[in-house]
Amino acid sequence: MGLSTHVLDTMHGSPAAGMAVALYTTQGDAATLVRQFTLNADGRNPDGPLYDNTSLRKGTYRLVFDVAGYFKARGVVLPEPNFLNRVSLDFGVAHEDQHYHVPLLVSPWSYSTYRGS
Repeated sequence: MGLSTHVLDTMHGSPAAGMAVALYTTQGDAATLVRQFTLNADGRNPDGPLYDNTSLRKGTYRLVFDVAGYFKARGVVLPEPNFLNRVSLDFGVAHEDQHYHVPLLVSPWSYSTYRGS
């Protein structure tokens, strides 16, 4: 239960170890930073869930993934300006008693996401 994320690098076929991520709560256009972290070797938050099942609240959230910074650090030559800089995912939590997993599959030119389990 709670909230988690996982990032897979589809260009290299591996977890996006070392990618910087920020989590925000949102209310309309306003966003409040909750935490920043760097993904571990498995492409996940090294501290586990972003919220556990007792602290997750109904509301809206934003995850921001530093895609360009990650690929540049991996030695990928990107054009300036690069196609994707940061990927920002806004999503809602309607049921505090359910698990919300927000995976990101990403390359320098595309991304996809879904509500995982």
